[in-house]
Order: sequence, then structure tokens, then C-alpha cells
Amino acid sequence: MATKQTHAFQTEVSQLLHLMIHSLYSNKEIFLRELVSNASDAVDKLKFESLSNDALVEGKQELQIHVQVNKDAGTITISDNGIGMTQDEVMENIGTIANSGTKKFLQSLDDKQAEDSNLIGQFGVGFYSAFIVADEVTLTTRKAGDDKADGTVWSSTGKGEYSLETTTVEEFGTSVTLHIKKEEKEFLDDYRLKSIISKYSDHITVPIMMVKASEEESDEIEFEMVNKANAFWTQDKRDLKQEDYDEFYKSLTYDFEAPLTQLHNRVEGNLDYTSLLFIPSKAPFDMWEPKRKGGIKLYAKRVFIMEDNENLMPMYLRFIKGVIDTADLSLNISREILQGNKVVDTIRKASVSRILKELEKMAKNKPEKYASFWKEFGMVMKEGVVEDFANKDKIASLFRFASTKGNGEDQTVSLADYIERMSDDQTNIY
Repeated sequence: MATKQTHAFQTEVSQLLHLMIHSLYSNKEIFLRELVSNASDAVDKLKFESLSNDALVEGKQELQIHVQVNKDAGTITISDNGIGMTQDEVMENIGTIANSGTKKFLQSLDDKQAEDSNLIGQFGVGFYSAFIVADEVTLTTRKAGDDKADGTVWSSTGKGEYSLETTTVEEFGTSVTLHIKKEEKEFLDDYRLKSIISKYSDHITVPIMMVKASEEESDEIEFEMVNKANAFWTQDKRDLKQEDYDEFYKSLTYDFEAPLTQLHNRVEGNLDYTSLLFIPSKAPFDMWEPKRKGGIKLYAKRVFIMEDNENLMPMYLRFIKGVIDTADLSLNISREILQGNKVVDTIRKASVSRILKELEKMAKNKPEKYASFWKEFGMVMKEGVVEDFANKDKIASLFRFASTKGNGEDQTVSLADYIERMSDDQTNIY
């Protein structure tokens, strides 16, 4: 017989939910990103645990995430056949929003303490993003390897209390059902959800399945995979051809031309991240727009976080396109918290250094290619000696100028070249 318990949240919970919904989560659609990411983590954990205990994967079924809409019931259900949770783990992983650490979390946000930003994920706020669009959330779960009778149902309206019930759950894994608010019915649309998955979760390695659209009525439900389930940048660059990079660049930027070059790096150590940065062949039409931001997409463990963030690249390199994926940032980090974040600062510094070295190498070994780069981006690069004092000498060495000994008005002569051919008695540069 199922047993049901009701638990009261502590007083901080309503404050936290209000803060999250109105401040941290101004972009409502990210609720799906959060729940899909949780499901992906659960599948990854099962894969790891099953290495030492293959009995956990009952029936050897394919590990997947399913997203289903029930328009009649007004619900969205995100389910996975990942590791699942015991009732104690549900209280620990989902219920931790009600623990004493929430006060510290709230204080850290009020004080804008960037170093505590990882608390957002630690206290289960990602799961609670469901309440941005739902007025009730039900979670059903069973831990892989546990008896079917040891399943758990967690339910809450997010208004003061939640219930826990022990019940029989046939399949291991976790299912989260959102009862969508009347004013958020736009999310009860398969195409809308597919577009959100494509935007945020395309590169999660677990297949995300949705009901396949069909013009013919049928009693059988057919599913189709709606994500690529492959993060291009995680592949070994030794296995990739230039055509592969060109194709990915075009899909990333919607540019018709192939990039001038790319820098693909995997960094492991104190920080763990991958960067795939492209230098375009042509300057974008809006490069001089004051409100234009950079073209770097930031991912955390292959989950899209944000785009065009000026914290990831200095303004004089705003033409750089690409992807940075790190395991050292919380999924829920905001643009404001990124400012002054040590992880971001370190990645930015290393990325800038890598780009400048690549340009130095291009200028030395492929002068014609570099001349093409300078023609497109020389003007904006000149901002760097003012903006980036630490690298001003490196940036200045990349400058090219027109000279009477050059090719007319073409800017092909470096300052070092000019100085080298100065006469001994020459004291000025003309």
C-alpha cells in the first residue's frame, strides 16, 4: 500500500522561487533546457554505474530522453531511463532547496558574489525552473536496481509544501510532468519544444525523442530523434577534415563562405574546457554597430548557456565566432555573474593568447592569407592596443601599413619591416 507524506518548505523557498523566476530566469524557455540536462546527467550516471554492475540496465534497452506533450491534459512530460532516485535521494536532490544553505544562496545573490554562483545548481534550482511555466509539477522515479515497489512520486505546486509517496513504478528512471499555466500554453506545441531543444540541447549525447508528426491518424505512436546527439567540438581534431570544420562553421554562423582558419583546442588541468574558434573570411556587415556583441556560444557540459557574451572575447576580437564548452560552470550562471568570474577570465585570457599566436604564425608563414585577414579586420584590430594593454605589443606587431616601397595603397608592411630597412641616420618614420 502506498504511503504519502506532506512536507512543508522552509520560509526561504517562496523567496527563492520568486527570485529565480523573475530575476535569474527571464528567459522562460530554459525550463526545458534544465530538465533535459538533468535527464542527460541521469543517463550518464547509469552508464557509469552499469560498467561495474550491468544488471542495472534492465532489458538492455536503449538509453533515451522522451519529451511528450498532452494538449488535452495541458501537460509536458520529460522522462528518461537513467539512474533514477530513491526516496531519500529525491529529498536530497530535489528537496535541498528547503535546506539551510538556501539562506547563504540568497545572500550570495544579493551581494553579487560571483564566486558563490555555483550554488544555483547545487540547491536544485534548475529543477525548480519548471515552475516558471507550470503551476504543478509531479516527479515519478525509481532507482535502477531497486524493486518496482520502491518507486517514489514527488509533487508540488511550489507554494509552501510538497508531497512524497511510495508507490510501484514499472520502469526505472525519472519522469517529470509539468501542468502548464494557462498563460504559458505556447509551450504545449511540439514544434515550439523542438526548436528549444535544437537551440539548447542539440549537442547532448543522449538521444532526445519526440512524437513524430504524421498526417494520418494511427493508434501507434512513433517517435523520432530531435537532437543531433553529437557535439562536433568534442571530436578529436585528428579525425576531422577541413570540410568538416567548414560545414560546422556554416551551420553555426549561417555564413555562406568557409572560415579563413580555425583553432580547435582541448584543455585539461585546473580547468577543463574545449574551444573551437573561427576567424571568418569576411567581416560581418554589422561589425561597427555599437550594440553588436561577440559571436561566441558558451556551453556547460555540451548544454547551451548563452550567446554573444562580451565577457568571453574582447571587443577588438568581436569578429571571432565559435564555441567554448566547459565543465567548470553552472548551467544556471547568468550574464551578470559571468562578470569577473575566474573561470571565464582564465578561458578568455587563454583564448586571446591563442588567437594572437595564430595570427602571428599566419603573418609569418602565409603572408598572402594574412593580408586578406588584415584587409577585412585590420581597422578593428587597431582598437586592441588601447583595449588590451597586456597584449598591446603583440597586437601592434600584427599591424600592417601602406608604404612607398609596398604595393601602392595596400597595407602590407609591418612596423618591424619598416624599421629594419631604415637607414642608420634616419630618426623619424614618414
